[in-house]
Amino acid sequence: MRVLIVEDEVDLAAMLAEGLRAEGMVCEVAHDGARALEMTAAAEYDVLVLDRHLPKLSGDAVCRALNTAGYPARILMLTAAGALADLVDGLGQGADDYLAKPFSYLELIARLRALGRRSPAGSSATVLSRHGVNLDTVRRVAERDGRPLKLTPKELGVLELLLAADGAPVPTERLRDSLWDAALDPATTAVRVTVHSLRRKLGDPPLITNDPGYGYRL
Repeated sequence: MRVLIVEDEVDLAAMLAEGLRAEGMVCEVAHDGARALEMTAAAEYDVLVLDRHLPKLSGDAVCRALNTAGYPARILMLTAAGALADLVDGLGQGADDYLAKPFSYLELIARLRALGRRSPAGSSATVLSRHGVNLDTVRRVAERDGRPLKLTPKELGVLELLLAADGAPVPTERLRDSLWDAALDPATTAVRVTVHSLRRKLGDPPLITNDPGYGYRL
């Protein structure tokens, strides 16, 4: 499942992204509404975690713009206000769900998974497949030629990005930014080590190649 967090509180956004990536979700972050619209114009997400009070462009305005454009992702709106009137108003902007701050992290995960199952973007590609490799992006299970693969959340995230690319190369920077914390040292070998482990678990014949200057492809 691919999630975009739109939150201007930098520390909160980083904490949420780190947690969701640990759950095996592909996660990216925008810190203002204008940037969120730029990112949704360039890619399809299954779910947006959208703060209602954002700089440059409010969460309400982002929500209305995405709904007007027919953007397929589900929207979970966050707000510091928890009154019933705020809930009704937020849903009235086109949000699919609403969560008041402070919230339970476990509740957030449960709501995101429920929205992911309902997402038009996700429902059309709940199972990603290529060369005998199948990944259920909701149940977070994978197999190759009917053989179950025991993958870590990070390996599942890498596999999802490679499958979604449908044979196109995925830059190392994209893997790092989507699946690891923003504080990760760009010089670290974490991505390479994870790809190596995934390649080994997929077995023979090898499926993952490294195109120097372009990235990894399946």
